[in-house]
Amino acid sequence: MKTKLGDGLKVSRIIHGHWRLADWNLSSQELLKLTEQCIEIGITSFDHADIYGNYTCEKLFGDALNLQKDLREKIQIITKCGINLISEKYPERNTKYYDYSYDHIVNSVDNSLSNLNTDYIDLLLLHRPAPFFDPEEVAKAFSYLKLSGKVLHCGVSNFTSVQFEMLNTYTDEELVTNQIEISPYCLDNFENETINFLIKEKIKPMAWSPLAGGMLIKPSNEKSRRIHNTLKEVAKELNVESIDMIVYAWLLSHPAHILPIVGSGKVERLKNAVHALDLKLSLEQWYRIYIASKGSDLP
Repeated sequence: MKTKLGDGLKVSRIIHGHWRLADWNLSSQELLKLTEQCIEIGITSFDHADIYGNYTCEKLFGDALNLQKDLREKIQIITKCGINLISEKYPERNTKYYDYSYDHIVNSVDNSLSNLNTDYIDLLLLHRPAPFFDPEEVAKAFSYLKLSGKVLHCGVSNFTSVQFEMLNTYTDEELVTNQIEISPYCLDNFENETINFLIKEKIKPMAWSPLAGGMLIKPSNEKSRRIHNTLKEVAKELNVESIDMIVYAWLLSHPAHILPIVGSGKVERLKNAVHALDLKLSLEQWYRIYIASKGSDLP
């Protein structure tokens, strides 16, 4: 159930995403119970970002962990930094922008550590690539954070192959993942060669929005309806009731060793993702879903 991303870092094949954690309206005790249920079914990795829930989700999770401190040793915490949102919490900001200065990265991590009630982050990601980006500053921050023990491993999110390679040439240790959008609806990272690059580099990507924001479950346009209908056909062929299992199996079966991020507060949805690990699509079924997304046959 675990997969190795780097020396000393293993994460669960399914990652629990906490982008919408604030919307689940769970008490600390209820969130603790959900976290324990995740661990019981093999989901031990939890994905955060400083900005999630308008800078609230990390603390919500930290408050839950504080109720049972020994749980920290059983899980891996992923978080991100770099985006400065316009927020009432930062009234001095007039513009949303990205900041990858040494000071901002280090301060962001210190804030995350405090909010998450932990002494270390298992995996820190840069949230998005930026047009104003100094890799020397980033490498300096990564080096300090790792030497201090505050961050154990580093990676990126939404980076292109060139951006990934560029930063990798400056850091002391290699980046361990790239968190990107991958789903049957969003094929961008197949078409722009990012997936092929990651396979070449033996880097396992994390997939955010694997259900395309729910459009694959409740289609809202012609493209999502095409994919939805194909997913239903494949589900029927495999005697599976929930088409989300087909989506997760589609991702999990790919040789890039994709790690889906499941952003649901419902245990049954999380169990579906775990069950998908045992679901085998034929190559033809995989391509039928891909072709449904493209809307045309392969050349």
